[in-house]
Amino acid sequence: MTKTSDVARHVVQLRAAGVALILDLRSAGLPTVVHWGADPGPCDQAELDAMAEAAIAPHVINLIDGPVSHSVLPEGHTGWFGIPGLSGSRSGAAWAPRFTVSKAVQEERRLTVEAADPGTALGLCLVIELTGSGLVRLRTSVRNDGDDDYRVDAVSAVLPVPERAADLLDLAGRWSRERQPQRGAFNMGVHLREGRRGRTGADAATVVVAGVPGFGFRSGEVWAVHTAWSGNHRTWAERTGEGFRTLGGGESLLPGEIVLRPGESYESPELFFGYADGLDELAARFHRHLRERPHHPGSPRPVNLNVWEAVYFDHDLGKLLALAERGAGIGVERFVLDDGWFHRRNASDRGLGDWFVDDQTWPDGLHPLVDRVKELGMTFGLWFEPEMVSPLSELAVKHPEWIMRARPQLPPASRWQQVLDLAHPEAYEHVLTRMSEVIAEYGVGYLKWDHNRDLIEAPHVHRQTLAAYRLMDELRATFPGLEIESCSSGGARVDLGVLEHTDRVWASDCIDPLERQTIQRWTSQLIPLELIGGHVASTVSHTTGRRHDLAFRAITSLFAHFGLELDLTRLDDAETAELAEWIGIYKRYRTLLHSGTLVRDEHLSTGRWLTGVVTPRLALYSVAAVRRSDEEPAGRMTFPGLDPALRYAVRIVGPNRDDLGPRPGWLDAPGLLSGATLGTVGVRLPTLRPETAMLIEIAAQPALDGQAVGNAESVTEQKANG
Repeated sequence: MTKTSDVARHVVQLRAAGVALILDLRSAGLPTVVHWGADPGPCDQAELDAMAEAAIAPHVINLIDGPVSHSVLPEGHTGWFGIPGLSGSRSGAAWAPRFTVSKAVQEERRLTVEAADPGTALGLCLVIELTGSGLVRLRTSVRNDGDDDYRVDAVSAVLPVPERAADLLDLAGRWSRERQPQRGAFNMGVHLREGRRGRTGADAATVVVAGVPGFGFRSGEVWAVHTAWSGNHRTWAERTGEGFRTLGGGESLLPGEIVLRPGESYESPELFFGYADGLDELAARFHRHLRERPHHPGSPRPVNLNVWEAVYFDHDLGKLLALAERGAGIGVERFVLDDGWFHRRNASDRGLGDWFVDDQTWPDGLHPLVDRVKELGMTFGLWFEPEMVSPLSELAVKHPEWIMRARPQLPPASRWQQVLDLAHPEAYEHVLTRMSEVIAEYGVGYLKWDHNRDLIEAPHVHRQTLAAYRLMDELRATFPGLEIESCSSGGARVDLGVLEHTDRVWASDCIDPLERQTIQRWTSQLIPLELIGGHVASTVSHTTGRRHDLAFRAITSLFAHFGLELDLTRLDDAETAELAEWIGIYKRYRTLLHSGTLVRDEHLSTGRWLTGVVTPRLALYSVAAVRRSDEEPAGRMTFPGLDPALRYAVRIVGPNRDDLGPRPGWLDAPGLLSGATLGTVGVRLPTLRPETAMLIEIAAQPALDGQAVGNAESVTEQKANG
């Protein structure tokens, strides 16, 4: 039974997974944070009260005559001069709220605070939860209790970080180069990352991290925030002259986008705050949270074959059947038909919105292809871009009023398309009906859901985002088992908001493995590998023109949800056989990869990046040379995350590894090494040429018979017993 307590006028402690959030509700005002970080252990009420008293700053001259403070929803009357928690007004009045808490209820690790301000006629509800993985999840609801309209301009929440959090890290990027790390000092003022593209954005911060100087993957205290929303948003770090350092976020609202009529409420997107020792532990908290959701994908993630880079718009049935047959022959489990199948869609400037199978390209519909795909034992997936419309489409000609615009003229086109206004009820029903009919007719089990342009001069991004979420949910409810991939001109819609409605994200349109080493490494700072689409590219990359061997392409794709995006009919017998071996390796290790703990490291002088997934008795690591080494031969490589008390066997995995450079002698007759030795002393590895990689299995040896752990598909059982 869940324990419920009235905690108004108390100091409250929430604890989970080595993290504590301590909140002071002793005054009538909104809760202030006494501590967010490492768990000091259980504290009685006397100690919590003393801790709260010890956190109150002394008065200094030239500030308000009283302690300067801020709550999780900062208000100006407390002496806070930073970003306010609530911005809004009634035609320029009632813009300075002073909320008084009327009720505060604690249910295990969840605190619900209700407050009101008669002066501005506003009600407020804060829900603050510490998840089982140690993340703080926070959402805010503002209610108009007045008799006239209240315009909401911004609702923001923050948590404080200590002064030792002196460095900042977040992510930036562009199309085909998403989630690139950038790092600097936590200076005075606001480091604001605002997305106003109508979607998350390829340039989104994803997570803003504050940490102690020198923090890295394996150590160093870090505090982080993520805004779980797929529309316009803000995420920031702020430092003030009063000694406050905060992390915060919220939705970025357009002027007049949220106007509350009497009795109406606005609910903000969820914010996720994480504390950890090192970036890997921070990532593990997000991964564990996602894996604990009831709807998280539980079955082995199938090998995808997406045919975009094999055929583009040239939908020839014979070629597609050949791809399906070759794919099935080497172990593909899902066949995905990309853009180009619908009405007159033989180029990028037409067809969007006309979700009918093109009768010229497909005179018998998609049935000949779909039937053969299913005969071969694969499931069938299909590409849609439901939120867009082509001006050169029958839909746009028939219903120009369904095109989103802020003025009579159309916004500038992007990728030869406009935005379909899903907040328009008839437009929404049209798309829902057309998609449902196609999914039902062809038994579609997977949607590649694309969103290929920014929203320019869009009058209601908030409603559009909610409508897209609702459309996804309705389709999944109608077709149980349907999976949806969030694609947005690559990785421009990667956030925890969209992942409540989808089953994976497409990390980037760039599948050059060198670029993907960075993109996937930093996408996994938030999202576990099983939810990140990573495909084996062609020998020559479509987006960069670089040439890479199959081993580098395959090893990079293994540390994601593995798939293929190349023309299988162009491979010779040797390449086909090698690709089949890599698919077999993925199937062998996918349970490990999609349930274990991610670990990362980098050796700056040698240009080698280590990426691994570890369980108590089995680990798989990639060592990739992302640039030429400053030293040769490279020094010893250590392998983090292993049990220091166990003894392990080390072996290189994968076909055709004669391409590796000089091989150290110990690998010819490897002995057993403890997890402590592998994690602190390390071993010599073969030399790697630039832009190549090796795959290494490290398996614990049973104490009695010395037999290696050989079946990674049993790793879940091993973890349960381990």
